[in-house]
Amino acid sequence: MSSIDTCPPPRELKPGTKPVDAEWLQWIAENRLRNCTPESMVITMAQSGLDPKACAIAIARMETDPAYLAARKIQQLQYKLESVMANQQKLWEMAPHYERVEKRSHVPLHEFMERYVWGSRPLVLTGVAADWPALKNWSPQDLKTRFGHLDVQIQAERSADPKYEQNKMNHQRKVRLADFVDQVLAGGATNDYYLTANNEALRRPEFAPLLKDIGTLHEVCNRDELPQRSSFWFGPAGTVTPLHHDTLMLMHTQIVGRKRWRFISPLDTPRLYNHYEVYSPIDLDAPDLHRYPDFKDVKVLEVIAEPGDTVFLPLGWWHQVRSLDVSLSFSYSNLAVPNQYSFKNPSIHNW
Repeated sequence: MSSIDTCPPPRELKPGTKPVDAEWLQWIAENRLRNCTPESMVITMAQSGLDPKACAIAIARMETDPAYLAARKIQQLQYKLESVMANQQKLWEMAPHYERVEKRSHVPLHEFMERYVWGSRPLVLTGVAADWPALKNWSPQDLKTRFGHLDVQIQAERSADPKYEQNKMNHQRKVRLADFVDQVLAGGATNDYYLTANNEALRRPEFAPLLKDIGTLHEVCNRDELPQRSSFWFGPAGTVTPLHHDTLMLMHTQIVGRKRWRFISPLDTPRLYNHYEVYSPIDLDAPDLHRYPDFKDVKVLEVIAEPGDTVFLPLGWWHQVRSLDVSLSFSYSNLAVPNQYSFKNPSIHNW
């Protein structure tokens, strides 16, 4: 963990608070565990209206607090795990062309398992969807013609919420698909609205014809599970799925338009400030290295998925995805290998 020179107070603590109360004591413990210097902490606390002398005393006392000392012991175990992950990541990065996401047309099952599933590497398969009717049939107008009378669930009003993905339940709206198609085609590039995998439309019999447009799958997939483990995505250029990791492996086939995928190894998780569930607050388009200094040496892999390309997302890999054009895509997690995993996710709201 990097040392931090300045420690802003949590948003929950109001400037002007006078006593070094329980909330401030927790803040002291948290920021000492983050290796903020006592000097910078006194400055921050004084700027919030506390007495500098009382602050210095409280910080000094924290160093002998039994609970704080216990936390320091647990932190040593955390640091060991982080160092193991960091060293393993260094080995991965020594591999030739580590930062290049391969694009391949044919990958036999045994090689796919060894190199990409067990080997945990992202991949773009360029030939899997060659016979899919979806590549010929799907378009915004096709959606409108065949399914425009149906209601679908989208995410809306995302632009005003920096945590729109974390708060996605608050952004759910039900709209007629025809109206949404018109909105996408007329609205230009925007991240304000998006029909994402959460729409669950493919579980509805009215949308079953879309599944008939899906042709050959890679042999690692179980075709029988496709209706239950697939989703389609539709939105304008400019939509962004922010940096996060999934809890399973999946395929994502681009049908219309292009998407830019950026990946980060799961071994870099300690440098991604993952304080809440499966999300990182870092925006790969504009990383704030002052606020997130540990991110500075993280290697980011990038690839553009073209129509017909199928992205394989390995387990736990972080990714941020941006639509470069009006986009229609199809994702599925029906791999015929164990694909249910448990992650012990944090739930810290105020860091």
